[in-house]
Amino acid sequence: MGSIIWTYLIDEIMAYPEFPNHDDFTAISKVLAGECEGEITIRGWIYRTRSSGKLAFIVLRDSTGSIQSTVSKKNVTESSFSDARKALIESSVIVKGIPAKDDRAPGGWEIRASDFEVVHFAETFPITKDQSDEHLLNNRHLWLRSQSMVASLKIRSTVFKAFRDYWTDNEFTEIQSPSFTTSACEGGSTLFNVYYDDEKEKTGQKFYAHLSQSWQLYAEATMFGLENIFTLAPSFRAEKSRTRRHLTEFWHAEVESAWVHNHQMMELEEGMIMHIIESVLSSNRKELEILGRDISVLENIKAPFERFTYQEVLDKLNSMGFDLSWGDDFGYKEEKALTQDLTSPMYITNFPREKGFYHRPDPNDPKSLVCHDLLAPEGYGEIIGGGERVWSPDELTERIREEGLEPESYGWYLDIRKFGSVPHSGFGLGIDRTVSWICGSDHIKHVIPFPRTMRRTTP
Repeated sequence: MGSIIWTYLIDEIMAYPEFPNHDDFTAISKVLAGECEGEITIRGWIYRTRSSGKLAFIVLRDSTGSIQSTVSKKNVTESSFSDARKALIESSVIVKGIPAKDDRAPGGWEIRASDFEVVHFAETFPITKDQSDEHLLNNRHLWLRSQSMVASLKIRSTVFKAFRDYWTDNEFTEIQSPSFTTSACEGGSTLFNVYYDDEKEKTGQKFYAHLSQSWQLYAEATMFGLENIFTLAPSFRAEKSRTRRHLTEFWHAEVESAWVHNHQMMELEEGMIMHIIESVLSSNRKELEILGRDISVLENIKAPFERFTYQEVLDKLNSMGFDLSWGDDFGYKEEKALTQDLTSPMYITNFPREKGFYHRPDPNDPKSLVCHDLLAPEGYGEIIGGGERVWSPDELTERIREEGLEPESYGWYLDIRKFGSVPHSGFGLGIDRTVSWICGSDHIKHVIPFPRTMRRTTP
């Protein structure tokens, strides 16, 4: 029944001239590739425009590229030529004409118009050349049309797909977890609290849940049934950091796997990173060039990646002029110093015991953990945090108390350790940071459609 209704609706829509068949139009990329002969029709938005006397030169863009259309007064109707001259940037138009090779035109081709139709006359566009970052963020809903944003978002799409394909091909199952939670995973200081109208409201008490920092606790519960799982979902952290790599709402690509130890998970991650890079190089060279990315940097990345312990990195940073002690975090400055001259990612392992209650202490060195971070090169820093989980119920209770937390708040999480617990490992990949590195972006805000920070929640 559904297919019959859909067919009927399509037939009705196509009966009206204002809804022409999609197949009647040619993508600009096909014209630029020299694949078109004879008269064609393209559609899109005006990217640039100028006119002189009896000619109008209009650069038109669609999602696949941009091309110049030459509109001559002698080849189109008077009203079409008038419309072509007065249509402003971002006006939506339909152009019919003959593709012609012309080395003077952007992309080496142009459309010599036989008809020019304005679908909608745009008002004066509020974004011009050399606008401030703040102005572009305030007008993000319009800046998403820019070449650089379109290129970044296409690369972003490839990265999401490559992540999903890699783990699916390795027989992992995609699952989802709640965005509302009552347990902190990455520390209470970065939690977003949300008023939650539940049964406790009837007692006169206000109850607050938290926006999820990670799926990890729920993933560990789900893993015991499916063994190998992954997710792609937003996470929320109220970090006060104002660096080029921080967002308060970011996309988290996470994995959890039973019977896998830390070193095995790191090997799987290396395969994932290489698959993501190879996918982007295969699908998005044009976009990388638009962004000015040095493609050879990506081409030269090879696995396995170098591995250093926390202590080794601590010593190296202090030799570079830092003043750090065991247990200190490596922040943006430290990670930038470590990676700005690297050409491939690097691992840091065996962080101090204080890094996270869920990480398993190293049996050979109880002051450190069986865990890892992966740092991207060129100063981009941490993109992965992961490790082997505590799988003994008694040790987990001890670790929760060590962090000054109440075991009672983690009742169900402790419960899953009581029924056939096994060694397991997992990680979280900051997919926005990864895209930022691959694009060579100078700020994470340039690779996500609507960035959210501690100072921005609009548009």
